[in-house]
Amino acid sequence: MADTTEQPSDGTDVSDLTYEQARDELVRIVARIESGDAPLEESMTLWERGEALAAHCQAKLDQAQTRLDAATATGQGPEEAGADGSGSGDGEDDEPAPPMDEAGEDS
Repeated sequence: MADTTEQPSDGTDVSDLTYEQARDELVRIVARIESGDAPLEESMTLWERGEALAAHCQAKLDQAQTRLDAATATGQGPEEAGADGSGSGDGEDDEPAPPMDEAGEDS
C-alpha cells in the first residue's frame, strides 16, 4: 500500500494546512468511510490520513489555547502575547475583577 497519509489528492502536506482546511478534509474523509462505499484498502488509507489530520487539528487547537492562556495571564490580547504564547509573565496585571451584584454591575 502506498503511503498517502501525509498527502491529500492535491499534494498538500498535512503540516501546510490551516486548521479549517484540515478539519474540512477530515469531515469529508469521515463521510466517505461512514458511507461504506470505499473498498478496504481505500478505507485504510483514508483512516490513516484522517488520523494525521486529527492530530494536526488538535495541535492547532493546543497552540491557540496556549496563546489564550498566556494572554489571559498577562492581561494582554492574543496579538500582544505573541504567536508563541509568550507574554511578559510579570504578573503585574493579574488583579482580580471587582465583585458584581446580581444585576451584573460592579458593587
